[in-house]
Amino acid sequence: MADNFADDKPLKPHDMGGQPAGPILPDFGGEPVFKQAWHGRALALTLAAGALGKWNLDASRNARERLPAKDYQRFSYYEKWLAGLANLLVQHQLVSRDELASGRADKNSPVIEARPLPATKVEAVLKKGEPTRRPVVSSPRFSTGDRVQTRDPQNVARQPHGHTRLPHYASKKTGHILACYGAHILPDSHAHFMGEAPEYLYNVRFPARDLFADAEKPDDEICLDLFESYLEPVT
Repeated sequence: MADNFADDKPLKPHDMGGQPAGPILPDFGGEPVFKQAWHGRALALTLAAGALGKWNLDASRNARERLPAKDYQRFSYYEKWLAGLANLLVQHQLVSRDELASGRADKNSPVIEARPLPATKVEAVLKKGEPTRRPVVSSPRFSTGDRVQTRDPQNVARQPHGHTRLPHYASKKTGHILACYGAHILPDSHAHFMGEAPEYLYNVRFPARDLFADAEKPDDEICLDLFESYLEPVT
């Protein structure tokens, strides 16, 4: 696939849309949920550590996105999860770098004062999820059918090169509002522990040809869920 971003700022390694990435192997069903036993343990560790309440889902995702490009590109899916988790554990002083390197707990390390998630409650917790919808006083800025343009992801991030859910391949593109989902936690703020800062979330439709110059099916439409601060009105 052609590189559509030659004139733009450097991308984060995780933002692969529109860049050469090699073949994609489809999942035809019937494959095991975890292709290797340690994959399930990696997921379990991530969920168990998250239940300690030291960080949120958006911060966890951001930890994986902040991996160095060379690591992100060579790591498998669950290796990225473990690397991101390791960084969070060190960042929040739950585990030391020496403990990670040795694979052994330091007997002098302070006891983690947190309530663990019992195995008996895991299924119920996962089914319940963590709702992100929040009440706001203001009215939506956009309505169904409005024509809008996306902003530059670096200009919507709450910190320089910080977390954002605006894909780089959709930067500065024009689309139409299909629906408004109400106000939800803004990941750009939440990932950096800057508060929930809820905003209205919209479903926006774009022609495939406008997002990708060499789209295989240019007449297709691509719908993205985008927050209000990502969008500007087009008159």
